Amino acid sequence: MTTNSPVTKLSPKEGPRSPVPKYKDAKDGTKIIDDDIWLEPFAAQLRKRYAKYTAAKQLIEKNEGNLSTFAEGYKKFGFNFEDGHLVYREWAPSARQLFLTGEFNQWNRNSHEATKNEFGVFTLKMPLESDGSSPIRHATKIKTTIVTEDWKKEDRIPAWSKVVWQEKGSPQFDGVFWNPPPYVWKHPSPPTPKDLRIYEAHVGMSSQEPKISTYVEFARDVLPEIARVGYNAVQLMGIMEHAYYASFGYQVTNFFAVSSRFGTPEELKGLIDRAHQLGLIVLLDLVHSHASKNVADGINQFDGSDHQYFHAGIKGQHPVWDSRLFNYGNYEVQRFLLSNCRFYIEEYRFDGYRFDGVTSMLYKHHGVNHAFVDGYNEYFGDSMDDDAVVYLTLANDLIHSLRKEPHVAVTIAEDVSGLPGIARPIADGGLGFDYRLAMGIPDKWIELFKKGVKDEDWKMGDITWTLTDRRYKEKTIAYAESHDQSLVGDKTIAFWLMDKDMYTNMSALQEQGPVVSRGIALHKMIRLFTYALGGEGYLNFMGNEFGHPEWIDFPRAGNNDNYHYARRRWDLARDTTLRYRQLWDWDAAMHQLEKKYVWLCAEQAYVSLKHEDDKIVAFERGGLFFVFNFHPSKSFVDYKLGVHKPGKYHIVLNSDDEQFGGFKRVDNTAEYFTSPDPWHDLPNSFLAYLPTRTVLVFATE
Repeated sequence: MTTNSPVTKLSPKEGPRSPVPKYKDAKDGTKIIDDDIWLEPFAAQLRKRYAKYTAAKQLIEKNEGNLSTFAEGYKKFGFNFEDGHLVYREWAPSARQLFLTGEFNQWNRNSHEATKNEFGVFTLKMPLESDGSSPIRHATKIKTTIVTEDWKKEDRIPAWSKVVWQEKGSPQFDGVFWNPPPYVWKHPSPPTPKDLRIYEAHVGMSSQEPKISTYVEFARDVLPEIARVGYNAVQLMGIMEHAYYASFGYQVTNFFAVSSRFGTPEELKGLIDRAHQLGLIVLLDLVHSHASKNVADGINQFDGSDHQYFHAGIKGQHPVWDSRLFNYGNYEVQRFLLSNCRFYIEEYRFDGYRFDGVTSMLYKHHGVNHAFVDGYNEYFGDSMDDDAVVYLTLANDLIHSLRKEPHVAVTIAEDVSGLPGIARPIADGGLGFDYRLAMGIPDKWIELFKKGVKDEDWKMGDITWTLTDRRYKEKTIAYAESHDQSLVGDKTIAFWLMDKDMYTNMSALQEQGPVVSRGIALHKMIRLFTYALGGEGYLNFMGNEFGHPEWIDFPRAGNNDNYHYARRRWDLARDTTLRYRQLWDWDAAMHQLEKKYVWLCAEQAYVSLKHEDDKIVAFERGGLFFVFNFHPSKSFVDYKLGVHKPGKYHIVLNSDDEQFGGFKRVDNTAEYFTSPDPWHDLPNSFLAYLPTRTVLVFATE
């Protein structure tokens, strides 16, 4: 995939205003041009894109009544109770025949045949028992048997299965008929935060022990810590069922089933219920960019063809991921995926989604070996997958219609291309996402380490540009690193900074060596720099906040199915004699400060100073004044700093505090009085001591 985003640099206050007033009130998908004049040459393409979305929605409304009803496919397909019957429906247009088999009929592959209509939908109706109970018992195994066009009989897992199991020791997955008593919800979803502080987590590897953890354990042991530290959202990876555990959940086999490795659907609901009780919203890592190519336990070749849910031939195969690519223009594929969007919000009460692999969806080249450096032409024309654009727009339209303020669902796009409008309202000509991920930021930090750039050669202007480089009026989720940097073969920031010293020199009872001293200081500074300057939301991956010393390597043949590196060492963070705890405390302090001042909801920061020689960066945001001294060796006495607001300033956060692994070189009780002496183009200034590799955050009284 590609790395850095080529997003055009925009003014944090004004943006590139258009000299053509006709777009300001446009209703045809070109309103966005009023904020970005560089889009004007592509006005026709924007109109065409919006018209395609409108036409697709109108077709759905004509056939189904409305988009919301269309997205209730799970109430029609799969297993549902209707008028005294258990009804099984499946769309399988290329199949000649379809049968239901399982433990309920002693695996007879011929006794329960479904009938096919002109739309390729098979229906099987089974009357309820005399006592009104289901003819198929709860938690029993089932499969679909199809007869292909060439008259072969093959078994499949029902495409709309809500539970899929793998028996211990067996390579085979089975569909499971799931009909438990309804889960009784205890806690409503909290209001959706405007300042998202997201904790990205994986349930299976969340245990301290080398094993697969469970929904119950995560709810009991991990959620309270996430809330205590100060996050207000948890983003769960690997929830949609996937046969290959080491895929991190990105090779989905069963889209309506949640991972049975971690527990039952009711136990996942209990996890989400507990999160809501703790004031956390829960986001799902939604994978609609591709699907596992597995046939026996996936939806690939479900009806015997290669083009039911996916494009036929090479077009339906991802060139890098070895997976299948959806045909987003197909009406029933739209029903399947949009129903999937509604299902997790309605059935599990997820509060929104991070859409994975959006770049791969948007472009026919899938972003492979594509740097996106040739300007706006790359966002229009033949390289775009217009059907995917329409699908994503419909998905955002649907998701945002399901809940109202203050509980509106959140959508986040993982896109590296910098597509204009991806996080703008649909009515403006955008795709309707609430946020886009700032994928260029972690790339920038890792680039400094991989290239071995000396600390004294870090370019303050270049780093600051990366952190502030985002589309006008498009909200961004900033992060210094995510799960990508934690995987085996890569390194986390902590590992780049401290390497083997993390195993031998992290005791808080001994003097810091030069490697750990530098690593602790920069780890704190990089995270707050990203947090305060990089976006309108913030994300951290589980364990990275305290500098987790091990990479992630899921059990697989290459490591003898070892779980040692598929866990999180919470014991290190809890040990007050180790410096991991100091980083954990720093993470909590950042969140408590953001919670108080809510800078993520403030305008993009005003950066008043980027001094290349002194390695000083200063900026104001959300009523706070942030000052970073990245210099590896120089501390500055009475350093003059320009500010907007006159008065008395005091320190509200200091990375040099002893509790954060600092050296106590700054007096936190000191008061700083401004003078009307202009500095850095600002009307007031004050003097402060800035120790090397330290960030100080000031507030006025």
